[in-house]
Amino acid sequence: MRLRKKSAGGSKSGRKRALLLGLGFDGKDGHLRVTRGENYRLIGGSRETHEVMQEKAVKFNEELSRRGKRLAEISGEEFH
Repeated sequence: MRLRKKSAGGSKSGRKRALLLGLGFDGKDGHLRVTRGENYRLIGGSRETHEVMQEKAVKFNEELSRRGKRLAEISGEEFH
């Protein structure tokens, strides 16, 4: 998974926005799996791969919550 940060553009709040993007390329069963969360999008993968991505995204968000931070507030180093 990769972290992408971008400016909020014309947003009134002026807060940075960030999105965690997970891509799975091993799906061979013809299903397109897509999961959306508050700060993440997961696309593709086999059932197993997609489930692993979901679990990691949920745990990642739980850790952010535990630290009292938003995705856009952490550094690349902290992300890794």
